[in-house]
Amino acid sequence: MGVNTLNWLDWLVLSVTIFFIVAYGVYKTRKMDTGVKDYIKGGNDTKWWTIGLSVMATQASAITFLSTPGQAFHSGMGFVQFYFGLPIAMIIICLVFIPIYYKLNVYTAYEYLESRFDLKTRSLAAFLFLIQRGLAAGITIYAPAIILSYVLGWDLITLNIIIGLLVIFYTVSGGTKAVNVTQKQQMIIIFSGMITAFYLIMHYMPDGITFKKALEIAGASDKMKVIDFSFDLNNKYTVWTGFLGGTFLMLSYFGTDQSQVQRYLSGKSLRESQLGLLFNGLLKVPMQFFILLTGVMVFVFYQFNASPLNFNPKANEAIISSIYYEDYKELETQHLAIEAQKKTLLLDGVQDHERAMIVELNEKDKALKVKAKQIIEKVDESSVEKIQANDKDYVFIHFIVNNLPRGIVGLLLAVILAAAMSSTASELNALASTTTIDVYKRNIAQGREEEHYVKASKWLTLGWGLLAIVIACVADLFDNLIQLVNIIGSIFYGNVLGIFLLAFFIKFVKGNAVFIAGVVTQILIILIYYFGIYRLEQMGEQPIISYLWLNLVGSVMVMAIAIILQTFYKLTGGKSTS
Repeated sequence: MGVNTLNWLDWLVLSVTIFFIVAYGVYKTRKMDTGVKDYIKGGNDTKWWTIGLSVMATQASAITFLSTPGQAFHSGMGFVQFYFGLPIAMIIICLVFIPIYYKLNVYTAYEYLESRFDLKTRSLAAFLFLIQRGLAAGITIYAPAIILSYVLGWDLITLNIIIGLLVIFYTVSGGTKAVNVTQKQQMIIIFSGMITAFYLIMHYMPDGITFKKALEIAGASDKMKVIDFSFDLNNKYTVWTGFLGGTFLMLSYFGTDQSQVQRYLSGKSLRESQLGLLFNGLLKVPMQFFILLTGVMVFVFYQFNASPLNFNPKANEAIISSIYYEDYKELETQHLAIEAQKKTLLLDGVQDHERAMIVELNEKDKALKVKAKQIIEKVDESSVEKIQANDKDYVFIHFIVNNLPRGIVGLLLAVILAAAMSSTASELNALASTTTIDVYKRNIAQGREEEHYVKASKWLTLGWGLLAIVIACVADLFDNLIQLVNIIGSIFYGNVLGIFLLAFFIKFVKGNAVFIAGVVTQILIILIYYFGIYRLEQMGEQPIISYLWLNLVGSVMVMAIAIILQTFYKLTGGKSTS
């Protein structure tokens, strides 16, 4: 798969779509005033539907449309449970967080922490946000770059730079308003592309394989298990991790992450901001369900069409020139034989007497894929260039470029790029705003003119954008990109959320206790993740806890430590100032 994959129609659709997004963002913000309110809060004239779509676009990066279908292809629909806590979080944020932010007329979420606690607590929360969101911004550039390098045959670093510079261009020129107005268009492109892809997947199914039969085939292969009530701390995706860990993650992300807070702080009124978030809460879970279902239908499609043993093209290229090629070729032969057996069984749908045989064939195929990954890992050990055995992020793009008609391939690539640009723009915009308001204006250059801070924000947007490009250039695939982003968030979000919950509800706790608790908690959470999850997974052992629980653990831990410290101060007659 290389440069010749795209014909002129694909190039036309892709280039026109991306040019339209960038040009539209610059055009719509050309007459914007130069004040901080206009640049950072978008002039406070955003309608609720724009807020809702902007909030969704910020979260729905290219990773969503690359990794999520691949996640469903390999593991089924269970990942949707991750989002079960989102509607609950939206209601809490609308009732508690947004009214407080509007009452204080803040530019960033962290301003509130200084009025409630002190400057160092505000700075700590802002610093934690800058670390995790700075890393995430690099990943949201890297995700589409690896896919487009596969499709176009272009150098990965070149693509990282191109994508990053495109986003920087209109984000620097128009600030928050540019991000908001372009995200509305980006979500329209994204929805159109995904609906088109789903329709074509079903269209390409063999005659007689209706949507109902496709669901039966997916169910027989254990891909349609949406709900898991097991209370297993090692299981990443259950009802409990969704409602508890997921609620805390979503509260942290939408309530305290400036990349999201900035979206609804630009609302025309309190009510418009609340409606925008509720709109996101109602639409987000069905959207993720649909994206996962698309991945499951890709799985069904490949029950009747040949699929590679591993979807990562670089891994396959490396195998061909290695000493393990004959071993890998033998696994491929067995894989093709299993595919042929399954195709024969499934052409008439799933018969009851065939279910056990389908399960057995799937297990054999899984075992072959594990052996294939082991061979790829051996090749990686002797290779100068990093070769990743994981192929989840390549499943959907493989289907797109090998099966969809010309023009539609360009549209789906535009979806991936649009999603990358929307999410990255929000992140750069928020990183610059937080650095300008919480660090530069508050600690370094107080009392300057409005225009000075707007210029500073533009330079900081450029700086964070360039840093994100650097991070993208040195990034590497994890188990799954969407999982990597959520892991980074889970390490930091719980602590920050706990600080905000203390500010909202535990009035007797003061600044010193919260600051110390925040620092201690962050160190402990990093240690828990490294030794209790990462190291154990590297050794092939079960982690002591799923990473999603870190959100709950971090929140509870910072609150408990702060309350204990504040109580100790009182009992010993010490002082803890606010």
